[in-house]
Parts: sequence; structure tokens; C-alpha cells
Amino acid sequence: MAVARKDYIHPLFLRLWHGFHGICVLVLVGTGAQLRFPGQIHIVPNFRIAIEVHNTTGLLVTFSFFIWFFYHAILAGSLGTLYLPRRGELSTKLRDQLRYYFDGYFHGEPDPHQPTSDNKFNPIEKPLYLLVMLGLFPVQMVTGMALKSLSPPWKIIDMFGSIKALIAIHWIIGCAIVAFLLLHVYLSTLGVTFWSRFRTILHGWTEEKR
Repeated sequence: MAVARKDYIHPLFLRLWHGFHGICVLVLVGTGAQLRFPGQIHIVPNFRIAIEVHNTTGLLVTFSFFIWFFYHAILAGSLGTLYLPRRGELSTKLRDQLRYYFDGYFHGEPDPHQPTSDNKFNPIEKPLYLLVMLGLFPVQMVTGMALKSLSPPWKIIDMFGSIKALIAIHWIIGCAIVAFLLLHVYLSTLGVTFWSRFRTILHGWTEEKR
């Protein structure tokens, strides 16, 4: 199928960040699953190495998060523009987007949202990404840093009630992030072609039917 490059929406820096952050999150998911089910899952050779890899990767993801926040909130000033729904989007366009995902796509209808450099995400993606990046990830980072502490009870552990409560919150948020990843990958397949949105994150350009 012939495609035409339409709009450059993903600068090289963000594409590199997306790849780095995504790989780190996958490592956290794998090692976290091994820590939770050490007898059934074996991603790395042993439990001690799994802890070390998980902790180190957690620090990298924390660093990556602050890079993302600094870029969008300060350097590019695009945090509100890209991630906050615009006036009327949630009351009108959200319904159109939901109908497209559940019905229109399977009947060959075009996506009602066409991404541009200043409006990349549709009315479903915006609040979802905002929840993940400014809700789930910060809580996961805080609970992860608390669990990494070498001398509990740390003050933040007391704030959550107990180490068991902290572990439970960290695990539940981790499961929520895994659910988001699966949804994110699935929605990425609903482009012009199965692979078109994956190619977009590689070269930065949107694609459309010619």
C-alpha cells in the first residue's frame, strides 16, 4: 500500500527517549515478575542479580522520567498542549474516538483524529498518557525508592502504613503499567496499516493513504 509522509510529529530526541524508556520499563516488568514469582520466572540467573538489575533500571527510568518532564514542561513548553484535552474534546470527540475503536476501524472508516506536531494524541490517549506519566510513574518511583532503602522503616514507608502495604501498592501500580503497555501496543496497530504507527516512531513522520 502506498503511503505519503504528512507531518513530522516525533523529533529524533523524543524517539530516542521513547526507545530508551520503553526498554527500561520492559526490563523492570521482567525483573519485577521474577522478584514476585522467583520460582516460576527466570529472566536473569538468580534473585540477587534480579534485585540489582531491577533497582538500577528503576533509577534509569526515574532519570528518564525527569528528562521527559523537563523537555515537555520547560524546554519545549508542550506538556499542556500535547497532554491536556482541549475544550470540547472530552464532550464530543471522545465519543467519536471510542466509536472508531470499537466499530469504525473494523468497517474501514478513517481515524477521526489526525495527529499533528501540536496535537499528537487523540482524546483517549491524552488523559491516559497523563494518568500514566504524572500519576502511575511518580507513585511507582516513590514506592520503588522506599523499597530500595537499606534501613527501613524509612519515613515514606511509615506514610504508606507498612512495608507490606508498600509492596502491594508497588505491585498493583506495576500491573496497571503492564496493562497500559498492552493497550498502548494494541492501539498502535490500529493505524492505516498494522505497522504504520510503529514506523512513525522510527522515522518521525505520520503516514496516510495516498
